[in-house]
Amino acid sequence: MNTLDLNLINAHSEYLVWLSPNGKYLFRTDYNILYAVDFELDSNLNFTAYWFNLTNLEHQSSPGDKKIAQTVVCIIEEFFRQNPDILLYMCSTEGGKQAQRARLFLRWFNGAEQQKHYVARSVEVRGEEGRKEYVALIVQRSNPQLEEILATFDEETAMFNELKP
Repeated sequence: MNTLDLNLINAHSEYLVWLSPNGKYLFRTDYNILYAVDFELDSNLNFTAYWFNLTNLEHQSSPGDKKIAQTVVCIIEEFFRQNPDILLYMCSTEGGKQAQRARLFLRWFNGAEQQKHYVARSVEVRGEEGRKEYVALIVQRSNPQLEEILATFDEETAMFNELKP
């Protein structure tokens, strides 16, 4: 993965973003909550894809902080500026709030401006012990393999659900 330009991120981001020694992009909110963002290569697909990880390192709630969404969108837009790849995201099941996290994550990318540039799709899959989990895909509309990527995502998630009892 190509390194993200922190100057470009911080020129538009609500929160200051910096790179940690272990390669994670960090930002601290007005509520003093530290978040980490990192990208992990997925070697299982026929396309180059990265798992997007957003972690609340403090494990505290941040009440309706819209600056988090704006900061995360800046990071992801810079990811796509540097890397014409695919992003995958699985919502944390912590506290049983995975459905809420999936809706929130998609809302960040279904705004009018983001819809011009990205396709964001979320699918419910059955996890361990029948627990509902949500996997999301974000890909640039300009990707020449867009239709094939979407079809592969749909096939993979459908197959995953069929394999579960």
